[in-house]
Amino acid sequence: MDGLVSDLQALIKQPSVSAKKTGLVECANLVASMMQRSGINSEVLYLDDKTIPPIVYGEVRSRANPTKTLLFYNHYDVQPEDPVELWDDDPFSGKVDGNKIFGRGSADDKGELITRIKAVEYCLKSTGDVPCNVKFMVEGEEEIGSVHVEQYLEKYKEKLACDGVIWEFGYVDAKERPVISLGMKGLLYVELLASGPVRDAHSSLAVLIENPAWRLVQALSTMRDKNGRVLIKDWYREARPFTKQELAAIAKEPFDVQEFKQEYGVKKFVNNAKGTGVKKALVGMPTCNIAGFDSGYIGEGAKTVLPAKARVKIDFRLIPGMVPEKQLARLKKHLKDKGFSDIEVRFIHGEAAARTPLSDPFVKMVQEAAEESFGSSVTSVSSAGTGPMYSFVKVLQAPCISVGSTYLFARIHSPNEFARIDLLNKCTKCMARILEKFSA
Repeated sequence: MDGLVSDLQALIKQPSVSAKKTGLVECANLVASMMQRSGINSEVLYLDDKTIPPIVYGEVRSRANPTKTLLFYNHYDVQPEDPVELWDDDPFSGKVDGNKIFGRGSADDKGELITRIKAVEYCLKSTGDVPCNVKFMVEGEEEIGSVHVEQYLEKYKEKLACDGVIWEFGYVDAKERPVISLGMKGLLYVELLASGPVRDAHSSLAVLIENPAWRLVQALSTMRDKNGRVLIKDWYREARPFTKQELAAIAKEPFDVQEFKQEYGVKKFVNNAKGTGVKKALVGMPTCNIAGFDSGYIGEGAKTVLPAKARVKIDFRLIPGMVPEKQLARLKKHLKDKGFSDIEVRFIHGEAAARTPLSDPFVKMVQEAAEESFGSSVTSVSSAGTGPMYSFVKVLQAPCISVGSTYLFARIHSPNEFARIDLLNKCTKCMARILEKFSA
């Protein structure tokens, strides 16, 4: 596809790290200008608070079929490049080596965004039109939880109105098959803080002063059992069970256990999961994960210290039916009931889960387009990850489906992230075919 690699390189070379608030407006303007060059009318839109990263809105009206509208949702922000020392080259170099293009955002999500833009450009250059109306919403806060995406959806609801949404990413498995995902898990992200003495103390005083790190460890041990089940009362109360159709689809989903274990260097799974249990856990089981623990001295050598504070960050993956605000209230009550009311709970982010039914006609269109472009495909009931899909379903009342070009082991969020050029090209063709089928 003409200009695909060079345009992606240009996007990679523009750092846009939402966690550090660097380069976001510059990248939004760059995306908007790329859309204009491709024939897509674009504008950079803000909320009332101009300090909030903007979205890029793009639109092409179809002359042939102005009654159907497909929206591409993507994001221009990327994860921090740290640790920089583990990269083989500059994280923002966009270096091409054979079939791979390296750099932060090459796969997540700038590579995916380029495939969507190039698909529309291809249609316009080939026929002078697009098969149906096309819209883009490209945000700049996805990597920090899409904090303001629902506000953008509400403010620009009429602009963004559509009949279906192609999500911002999609994996391609080790057998070169795109994984079509029909949903995303929700998320509750919190920070727990425990306080001890007014300042760090000599560790010999541990016989008298309670260590806040131990306090957190004790609290954490009441929240999850060794098999991964969350022990907080009523945690699963509203969780929607799989339908028979979903269970049948999960049973058919391919999953190479040995390859997965080898890639991540693990010998067994949580709860010793096997067979279909592994796949059910990935697409539809809640989690309680310690994302980070911070307390005391962790430098070289020894320092006998009793820390004054301890902090832990926890992410809970949620499934359809589970409401983040309700789960947060249950967490707080659990800690209080277990005698840990002194531990402060800070809410960081919440997102409900969403899932498009297998019976939705949109699913078949995407499946056909993927199989024609890649040769075969896999349909998954849900992604194991989280995104603001629920907000799109709630506000726009449109089904959302993930499909894309990201190789399963593309090191996204890690050093030496890369995108495969052959998969980017196939995905671009897939997006063009989705537009054709959607118009019909």
